[in-house]
Amino acid sequence: MTGQFVLAIDQGTTNTKALLVAPDGSVRLSRSRAMKIDYPHPGWAEQSASDIWESVAALIAEIAAAANPADIVAVAISNQRETIVVWDAETGRPIGPAIIWQCRRSADRCNALRAAGHEAEIVARSGLGIDPLFPAAKIAWLLDETPGARARAERGELKCGTIDSWLLWNLTGGAVHATDHGNASRTQLFNLDTLSWDAELARLFDVPLALLPTVMPSDTRFGTVAPGLTALGDGTPIQAMIGDSHAALFSHTASGARLKVTIGTGSSLMTATEGRVHSSHGLSSTIAWSQGAAVQHALEGNISVSGHAASFATALLGLPDEEALTSLAASVEDSGGVVFVPALAGLGAPHWRSDARGEITGLSLGSSPAHVARATIEAIALQIGDVVAALDADLGATLPELSVDGGAARNDLLMQLLADLLDREIVRPAIAEASALGAARLAREALGLATAGGNPVQSERFAPAMSAEQRARVVRRWRDAVARAVRDAAQGGT
Repeated sequence: MTGQFVLAIDQGTTNTKALLVAPDGSVRLSRSRAMKIDYPHPGWAEQSASDIWESVAALIAEIAAAANPADIVAVAISNQRETIVVWDAETGRPIGPAIIWQCRRSADRCNALRAAGHEAEIVARSGLGIDPLFPAAKIAWLLDETPGARARAERGELKCGTIDSWLLWNLTGGAVHATDHGNASRTQLFNLDTLSWDAELARLFDVPLALLPTVMPSDTRFGTVAPGLTALGDGTPIQAMIGDSHAALFSHTASGARLKVTIGTGSSLMTATEGRVHSSHGLSSTIAWSQGAAVQHALEGNISVSGHAASFATALLGLPDEEALTSLAASVEDSGGVVFVPALAGLGAPHWRSDARGEITGLSLGSSPAHVARATIEAIALQIGDVVAALDADLGATLPELSVDGGAARNDLLMQLLADLLDREIVRPAIAEASALGAARLAREALGLATAGGNPVQSERFAPAMSAEQRARVVRRWRDAVARAVRDAAQGGT
């Protein structure tokens, strides 16, 4: 096997993947490793930062053993977003866990900022509402809860970054501390108007700016692989870094898609916009990617628990796997009035209630495990529907179709329910790994190995088949249940 290949690393929450991508966009080799998530306290979620790096190094070794490292012309990175690592600048060792995006441990800090009346200012500068999803408050938590960390940070002894920065630091042997515009825009410390770290946001969140990486365009040559650290050739360039959801949108736009949803552990709905859009309906303004001086803005809605709801219900019902859950759900025509609100890590967009908790309502003596299974699959679709409605409202237009990717997108029942409950066509492109391929495409374009509009893919389509009356009934029950979950949270229920 010879050629000019890009090694795409997709470091996700539940898996790390490595793909060897040819100039035509085809995948020649693929390897994957499962990642462990720890939940040390209710609402907390974390991973080992060292394990994250070791999984990447191991997969690079596997790819290099099956291919000629000399044919790998660049590395491209896509990463789970909003997950934060703080490490020793001298030794490269993390000072604590990687606090992942699902973690709620910074909720009290977020509530204090909101109560002090700072939310409008934070949204105006960062584009992001106050929520524990975003890293800024988590960084402050780590500095305060790790003995001596804040003093060390002030002395310049620590570095901090999202997973892309952590991997870059390790790949370059500590030579480069950088991130891209898209990942920076998810930290709540980055100003969308000035395109730089914001001193006022850093003051509000109590995060020293000296910790943070240099911000560069997404298709920058960020650095080169340090000698002896991996099985790659010394000096192999790291040519692109981009958040996984942003990279997925980059993949979808190659086929002309305007609105995409990545359905994984959580979900991200994102559409590219002409300049920054200020949301009035609970969505986030963000930067999708940057290529040289060109910055692409986007509007996004994040759901904390999507595909994870299926794995949770699978365990709750004592089923062997999620395929069994789907089969059980398909065995009944509807949920029998059962509604599952999977606020297992709070409610994300467009509700933004980190204090909400999951609820199953509508149970009767006629309810069965199959109805709960069906309600679970419906809930994934209905949460997405809430965000789509907010996107339509902010854009002032109805986007006629939704392009999907992510592990849960392989579920045909979910795809049909999406079409039915959103009353629009669902497009499932034949993109097995949209995030990794988006990062690889970004690198290939920067290297002149691909055209900007290349690599069309075949798609499957799912058209609405549910009656308007049935759709209205399901959506009404869902909205009543979500309102109840929000009300319970407001009243201090757990």
